[in-house]
Amino acid sequence: MITIRGLKKRFRGTDALHGVDLDVPTGKVTAFLGPNGAGKTTTIKCAMSLLERDAGSIEVLGCDPRGLKPEHWQRIGYVSENQKMPGWMTVPQLLDYVRPMYGTHWDRDFEKKLLAEFDLPLKTKLRSLSRGQAMKAALVSSLAYRPQLVVLDEPFSGLDPLVRDEFLTGLLELTETEGWTVWISSHDIEEVESFADRVAILNNGRIDLQDDVEAIQARFRAVELVLENEIPIPAALPPQWLNFQLKGRAARFTDSNYDESRSIADCQSLLPGVLSRQVRPMNLREIFVALAKSYRGQREPQP
Repeated sequence: MITIRGLKKRFRGTDALHGVDLDVPTGKVTAFLGPNGAGKTTTIKCAMSLLERDAGSIEVLGCDPRGLKPEHWQRIGYVSENQKMPGWMTVPQLLDYVRPMYGTHWDRDFEKKLLAEFDLPLKTKLRSLSRGQAMKAALVSSLAYRPQLVVLDEPFSGLDPLVRDEFLTGLLELTETEGWTVWISSHDIEEVESFADRVAILNNGRIDLQDDVEAIQARFRAVELVLENEIPIPAALPPQWLNFQLKGRAARFTDSNYDESRSIADCQSLLPGVLSRQVRPMNLREIFVALAKSYRGQREPQP
């Protein structure tokens, strides 16, 4: 549904994106993860033709987003945490305003269903709504025409836990029943881990990793060893061993491409006298932190 290759963007002489390659497959929920300032919103705005890119290629629905026509935008729903709303309108007035833009694509019955599920006040001005209610109103206005592609930029930011749970529950049910393609950015990894099919991790303007969630979690393992004696850190470690630490007789690292037999052989050859070895799966947050630490370590100047 979205293909990005070599995307670069600079702001006032500073590189924000360093050649981003990203795929958002049709029919899947792709979580776009990274810390604040990593470049997630910049990437999304370039893909939505809200920012001009400096280099690279982007295809959305098979077209360069700069050439998307009204019939294409009628298939795209976009909601951003910084989205500006006409505060003097009520929710029904907002929907009356945007409805004609989508013609026969707009589903009035679906609109009523969304309003009921999100329990939105109908007489309150948008400027007087809570942040959670405003995000729900934006979502209704972006989903009532049943878009094929839904793009959500930090939709959970500032929402309290109850509202986030209601928001997520409603979105998940709709995604499953409608078969939408969803691209959702967030820095709250635990929030998206429960429903994402695919994950792309952005760090300092670069994609560190992108794959299906199951494939990522199958690759990464946290390894802890207890050695018979204290030894120096080996001069050459396998490239898949991230953030290797050796304190006394205890060794810890993340194996980013775990294979049981290879791991045992590597440990035996590089770390003689292994008394015990513990290996456990990692959740997405642990994987993200391990990658971030590894990337930072690679870029820090060496003494």
